[in-house]
Amino acid sequence: MNTDRSLPCRAALVATAVAVGLVLAACGSDNTTNTAGTAPAATTAPAPSEADRHNQADVTFAQEMIPHHRQAVLMSDMVATHGTSPDVKALAEEIKKAQTPEIETMSGWLKAWGEKVPTGVSMNGMGHGDDSGMPGMMDDQDMGRLGKARGNAFDTMFLTMMIEHHEGAIAMAKTEKQQGAHGPAKALADDIITSQTAEITQMRSMLKTG
Repeated sequence: MNTDRSLPCRAALVATAVAVGLVLAACGSDNTTNTAGTAPAATTAPAPSEADRHNQADVTFAQEMIPHHRQAVLMSDMVATHGTSPDVKALAEEIKKAQTPEIETMSGWLKAWGEKVPTGVSMNGMGHGDDSGMPGMMDDQDMGRLGKARGNAFDTMFLTMMIEHHEGAIAMAKTEKQQGAHGPAKALADDIITSQTAEITQMRSMLKTG
């Protein structure tokens, strides 16, 4: 650049130097910035967590536990007018208080998964056959007997039937824990096992003491 050249030659050299400088600036002058010719880094989607995935066992758990819980609430509603024991009435209120929000939670799961939410206290028409396959579920004859009982006879019948009903719910919850994939559903199954096992112990004590 400092040689004694003609003005046009020097101008051409300057223009060339400027062009090369621009190219180097664009591409990067070292390995940390020069990415020309390198392949983009591969990206993999993260595996869904237990809270995001579900399987058929989760669907079955929710679809069968909802009417199961509804029947427990229906049985508990009878206590206010049919029973006499304050302890039984208090227990019935606790059962309703615990199971009603669980019904809403499981209904929300089914809607989010695009699955049918059962209505009432029956699984008929849901593709699961009749309710005899649901552990602890009372049939119409049992519910009729409970509805006709009054006083101490009702209290005894309610406790006896609710123990069986809770045992059925626990069996369904254990199946969910073994076969389900949805983390919140398995956590709910754990809660059902813990709370209803405690209530079974309480009800057996109430039956024993009269």
